[in-house]
Amino acid sequence: MSVHNTSVIEISTFFLIGIPGLEHAHIWLSIPICLMYLVAIMGNCIILFLIKTETSLHEPMYYFLSMLAFSDLGLSISSLPTMLRTFLLNATEISLDACFAQEFFIHVFSAMESSVLFIMSIDRFVAVYNPLRYTSILTGSKVFKIGLIFAALCITLILPFPFTLKRLKFCKKRLLSHSYCLHQDVMKVACSDNRVNMIYGFFVAVLSLLYLVCISVSYMLILKIVLGIASHKGRLKFFNTCISHICAVFIFYTPIITLAALHRFAKNVSPVIGAIIADIFLLAPPLMNPIVYSVKSQFPCHFNINLCICY
Repeated sequence: MSVHNTSVIEISTFFLIGIPGLEHAHIWLSIPICLMYLVAIMGNCIILFLIKTETSLHEPMYYFLSMLAFSDLGLSISSLPTMLRTFLLNATEISLDACFAQEFFIHVFSAMESSVLFIMSIDRFVAVYNPLRYTSILTGSKVFKIGLIFAALCITLILPFPFTLKRLKFCKKRLLSHSYCLHQDVMKVACSDNRVNMIYGFFVAVLSLLYLVCISVSYMLILKIVLGIASHKGRLKFFNTCISHICAVFIFYTPIITLAALHRFAKNVSPVIGAIIADIFLLAPPLMNPIVYSVKSQFPCHFNINLCICY
């Protein structure tokens, strides 16, 4: 068979990878990974349950937090099957369709989380800039409509990903770089022209970074307002309303920006580093956000759970 003919034989499955060089330790690594998934899912489910059942939490700030918890929950559930199969069972094979579906949901919930963090920064600006009219500006119905609009926008934005991947041909390369499917990872192993995927993927990445820029601008405006407050106690009070959200932004954006930079610029970096950062990208936000929002005070609930959602 000629080289040309061999190159057009399309594959039907990919192989995922855990942490290169540590395959012998995957069974042990699966233990902390399982615990992190368990804590992340339980923590975000508790937040959603308490916000739903406690009428005292039916306020804009808690509605936004429930959106963040929902995004974190979706991110965990989307990546859970392949992560556990790879580390716990050493089952790394995944069909193309399953891979495309997984990358769609991972990117959708990532986009939703990015959108919610942006909305929460606007919410914090309104709370600091005009605290007396805060509840009248951001009513429950407005918050619900904002959430629906941004969710629809995220789904619309990510929907082309699986279809643009579906049109590509995958021939020889079958090994992906992570223990789950990402758009930028899958398109690199295609043996046909993937320029459309690269251009659209870059466009989506720029929009995500634009959210980060808008968040930074909102906090610059908040800082300007806070510095204009004469009393030191007043400054600390306003700063305390934002610290948890700032932590959530850093937790989410640090690994995703690092991972994107590795995919585009660091071609010779050790695959171990890329694999670890990719796992942190999925595990850290769902795990840490419930913890970050449990620093200040308690939920008014009957479960005696020391969780706070003040931000």
